[in-house]
Amino acid sequence: MDAESFLFLGFNLHCHKNMTETKIYVGLNDALTRLQQHNTETYVDVMKYVCKSHHVSFSFVITEGGFFHEDGAYTQEQTLVLSLIDADRQVTEAIAKDLCAFFHQEYVMITESMVNAYYIKDDLKLK
Repeated sequence: MDAESFLFLGFNLHCHKNMTETKIYVGLNDALTRLQQHNTETYVDVMKYVCKSHHVSFSFVITEGGFFHEDGAYTQEQTLVLSLIDADRQVTEAIAKDLCAFFHQEYVMITESMVNAYYIKDDLKLK
């Protein structure tokens, strides 16, 4: 990964180009009962543990979504959207498989897009 650093108004900007943002979409309804079996915080705790065990930085949101099952039945449910920046594809797929199994899902969906991401570090010496 190419990195460039710039000093701008006392902040050190580290730019990284050509990074992949991966999102893993995981519904929270059980694949068989089609109902959410646990409270949302339990699913979030499991997701955090899975990401930590794979040594990946992440962010997430909970949103509402809908899903058509293989048998054609439609389900509306809460959906956990996990975002990973520049994570290894094999690690991403391992996380997706873990979440699919632990959350008892028919499928999870992975999307990928290219992003320009950068970090800002405050270089000012505040007293």
